[in-house]
Amino acid sequence: MKKVAVISGDGIGKEIIPPVSKIISSIAPLELIEIEAGYERWEKCGEAISEDDLEIIKSCDAVFKGPTATPVGRGTYRSVNVALRKFLDLYANVRPVKSYGRQFGALSENIDMVIVRENTEGLYSGIEFSFGEVAQSIKIVTRKGSERVIRFAFEFAKSENRRKVTLVHKANILKETCGLFLEVGREISERYPEIEFEDMIVDAAAMKMVRNPESFDVVVTTNLFGDILSDLALGTVGSIALGGSANIGDRSAMFEPVHGSAPDIAGKGIANPTGALISAGMMLKYLGLRNEGERVLKVLEEILRKGEVLTPDLGGNARTDEFLSHFERKLIG
Repeated sequence: MKKVAVISGDGIGKEIIPPVSKIISSIAPLELIEIEAGYERWEKCGEAISEDDLEIIKSCDAVFKGPTATPVGRGTYRSVNVALRKFLDLYANVRPVKSYGRQFGALSENIDMVIVRENTEGLYSGIEFSFGEVAQSIKIVTRKGSERVIRFAFEFAKSENRRKVTLVHKANILKETCGLFLEVGREISERYPEIEFEDMIVDAAAMKMVRNPESFDVVVTTNLFGDILSDLALGTVGSIALGGSANIGDRSAMFEPVHGSAPDIAGKGIANPTGALISAGMMLKYLGLRNEGERVLKVLEEILRKGEVLTPDLGGNARTDEFLSHFERKLIG
């Protein structure tokens, strides 16, 4: 029995995470432990997540999480996502990007890439200062941090039978930080002669991702670039709602949809659970339940390609519960 901490989060997270958790626990031996975290908790308790809950999460095999809102600007709390990534040392963010057909606006039928983003360093290290009218952020890149995420990308490519790793950087300008990341990437690539390796400046990578997205396989990059490119990549397949993600460390992992809490549609019953289902399938595979995880992903792909039952954002008229009921029937049947 695998222990999974379930964080519904804010907004539409409360409408998609609990039912998806219930569905996957019907086909896999999971013990679900509910944890409250996010903006709504912060409004009630003055903290977005408690220290006690962090310790409970640490004892679990994985975290299944919905979107949590983070207020913009000074004087508010730090992102729950950033806090969990730091606390659990989840150094690799993994976002698969796959085309499910041109009906959703995909630029190509053949897009199938995975973006691996360094998750704990870079400009998201949280080291910021203000001196009067000057604000400063420090970008941290270490050899250790670079080695483990780049090695992860190559090992992921190897385990998933992928052929190429593209390292994205800005070493022509950021010569020390991106220069170190690129140097480490070239060193590690020599240990994987069976996998093609290339490096690409982030400007060129962004343009190529729009012009020729099917040319990418596994992309590995630093924190800020990965955050931006992963959303750009989802645009090439039509919608951020089609994105799931994993945040993986050596001892724990967290899985969540890429989209936000969407307060504008919260409570209307029309949220798209696709990202949560992709994340759930990834989580089952991570927990050693590969057959169950592959089954979740296969059934979901069949539903999306068929297009008979879709939520309004994808051009259908199904409510969230109708989509999930249809998915559950296909999964169990």
